[in-house]
Amino acid sequence: MYRLFNTNYNHNSLDFVVFILRVAIALLMLSHGMSKLDTLLAGGEIKFPDPVGVGSVLSLVFTVFAEVFCSALILIGLATRLAVLPLIVTMVVAVFVIHGADGMKEKELGLHYILAYVVLLFSGSGRFSIDSLISRKATRSKRGY
Repeated sequence: MYRLFNTNYNHNSLDFVVFILRVAIALLMLSHGMSKLDTLLAGGEIKFPDPVGVGSVLSLVFTVFAEVFCSALILIGLATRLAVLPLIVTMVVAVFVIHGADGMKEKELGLHYILAYVVLLFSGSGRFSIDSLISRKATRSKRGY
């Protein structure tokens, strides 16, 4: 019973939870991004929303960059805090510009993504990541090991 109300946390458990969140959210977003990448590479006419006035093609390119490239970085845990920034921007535009007049049902998925990306922005990629390996190497080289 005591464990249910314990507010202390175990670093190993926290790192594992961040790993699960990072991998799951990256794979879920990759499923959205791959269809957009196919559209971009198909070579036909591109019909994509232009919510910020840069053109449909550039809007699609930015979205594919965020949803595919940045999600791949998050998946492997490389530059995670930097990689979530384009994804947060993409989801904020999707939720508040593209679906701004829509109901909560249309905004809910985007809001879930924003929430997960904000958690990763603050937590980082955790111990089970390339970021962690780089950080450990940098710490060892400063100590002279």
